[in-house]
Amino acid sequence: MQDEDILKKGRECLSLEAEAIRHTAEALDGAFVRCIQRIRDCMLQQGKLVFSGVGKNAPVCEKLVGTFNSTGVPAVFLNPVQALHGDLGLCGSGDLAFLLSNSGTTEELVNLVPLLKRLDVTVVAVTSHPGSKLSSVCDDELDFKCEREACPLNLAPTASTTAALALGDALAMVFLDMRGFTREDFARFHPSGNLGKSLLLRVREVMRSDERMARLPDTCCVREAVLEITRARCGTIALTDPADGTLSGVFSDGDFRRASLKHPDVLDRLVSEFMTRAPKTIGENALAVDALRVFEKSRVNDLVVIDADARPVGLIDGQDLPSLRLV
Repeated sequence: MQDEDILKKGRECLSLEAEAIRHTAEALDGAFVRCIQRIRDCMLQQGKLVFSGVGKNAPVCEKLVGTFNSTGVPAVFLNPVQALHGDLGLCGSGDLAFLLSNSGTTEELVNLVPLLKRLDVTVVAVTSHPGSKLSSVCDDELDFKCEREACPLNLAPTASTTAALALGDALAMVFLDMRGFTREDFARFHPSGNLGKSLLLRVREVMRSDERMARLPDTCCVREAVLEITRARCGTIALTDPADGTLSGVFSDGDFRRASLKHPDVLDRLVSEFMTRAPKTIGENALAVDALRVFEKSRVNDLVVIDADARPVGLIDGQDLPSLRLV
């Protein structure tokens, strides 16, 4: 097979899977709305979602379990075979089960339905065949569309599992949006890794403070300000109102260079003549990723951190942010 033939086959595969998702999206109807409402009712009853499938649908179920759990909706995977040997203990009254089967004839799932109903679990069939055997015994059905698998033999589950997964993701994301789920809510379930860091890390944890920041009253002269910047090894000094210690402005090494070109005696003049008043700031309790957004929008080199009383308590150097790997 030539390179161009390989690329052609790859594109055909992806097109078939994309087509299944597109057709599924176009066919969404009241059943999708009912499922969202069923999930809401399940959560109000403090129940959980139960996903079950066999073969290639099993990992699809496990992925959807992870998605719902990560957004604060309790979910579990139920192996339909192990369910007959004790795993039905996972289920209880008020739970909502989604049974995934492309054909809608999977015997293990059909046989599972009455057992779940006996436990007062609401059951939804997720299939590409409306009115299938599985659908007929469930409380509701949610259909996806798959006219052909991406497999050249039209046998290996490919486009069908992609469509089922996308449909489950749509349920999770619509329900997330309906609940008003926030970034902070999301962060509580993702405390580890770069994602957790970007969502949980606070400005006070990454700022330079105490001896690592430059800070003086705005009554000082430029010479004193430059010496303080040099001592702290930073590029900006926070200047404060002598009366209450609140931030009155900032003065950077760039400001010093520009002032030196115009005023030969700049070192002996008051820094307040050259400082930037009302500079960009950020609160110490803000998320570190929010500080990154300020840098991106304002194109500042340093950002002064203030407390609840508008007093400077730290400094974020833009050069420190790349090492934090914030998203």
